[in-house]
Amino acid sequence: MKTFVRKFNVIPKFYSFKMTNSTQLPQTFDGTIDLGIIGGTGLYTLDCLEPIAILPCMETPWGKTSSPITVSRVKSDETEHFHVAFIARHGVNHEYPPTRVPFRANIAALKNLKTSAILSFSAVGSLQQEIKPRDFVLPQQIIDRTKGIRESSYFNDEGLVGHVVFGEPFSKSFAEYIYQFKDILENPESEEPCLLHYNRELTVVCMEGPQFSTRAESKMYRLMGGDVINMSVIPEAKLARECEILYQMVCMSTDYDAWRDEEEPVSVQTVIRNLQNNAKNANHLASRVILEMAKQLPEFMNNGDGLKDAMKYSISTKPEAMSQDALAKLKFLFPNHW
Repeated sequence: MKTFVRKFNVIPKFYSFKMTNSTQLPQTFDGTIDLGIIGGTGLYTLDCLEPIAILPCMETPWGKTSSPITVSRVKSDETEHFHVAFIARHGVNHEYPPTRVPFRANIAALKNLKTSAILSFSAVGSLQQEIKPRDFVLPQQIIDRTKGIRESSYFNDEGLVGHVVFGEPFSKSFAEYIYQFKDILENPESEEPCLLHYNRELTVVCMEGPQFSTRAESKMYRLMGGDVINMSVIPEAKLARECEILYQMVCMSTDYDAWRDEEEPVSVQTVIRNLQNNAKNANHLASRVILEMAKQLPEFMNNGDGLKDAMKYSISTKPEAMSQDALAKLKFLFPNHW
């Protein structure tokens, strides 16, 4: 039970949140998005935000987004121009398994909305003893163990060649900004605090799924340098980089992966309590990040953290040699480049 709940980011029904009623809200939005948030539905009801539009599942050249996009603003006259967009990665009813999530459509839609940065949340299993259940992790590296069956690039079509630098897959500046709020995590049922782990080498392993790791595989991932494991960060991080969007994932540990030979018995109730606590802490952390950003936009978001116009010089194919379809897709992502 615990692995099923953790790997698929399932929130128990009694703790789930309904998406904002969209009947009275506009279905279009003409502004720009400062922060995109990808995760579960528990993040749609942040007290600091007021929904101002719900965009039906957006149509992109790569299909429709996995959920409607909820656009909100901070409840403050001083910060009314700070906009946040939410996407449920696996769909409102959790209908998309990891391999079938329309990652390209989700990231393309956020790019089309002129999103500056993406804050992504994902439940993970821990591969290291010091990362205990209920701890959060800000990874800075990725080991890709997917099987090549996910569409992981916008530049795989014939007649269009592009390459991106991916040595540092996350935004260090964004991670450091989030890390300053490490004391906001709470663990009311225990004297042991919930920790927010962050250093330059913290690594998330992304497996294909939907099956989970064998014990041998879990031990191998530890030897490879993995700290946590999920099924979501690839290709999300790659696509965000291709779209020149700052990206940082917050990994929420719900249990230890299969590597421990003599794991203590864990009840369903314990796992559900871990999920509940993680959801509350994700809500607190996201709210704090949003409120502080709305007061003063960090410099790394103003300058794009070095990603601005990166793809303009990463496409090898000349525009006149591109097919009309390839060029149209590029213009959807980068209307000012081509």
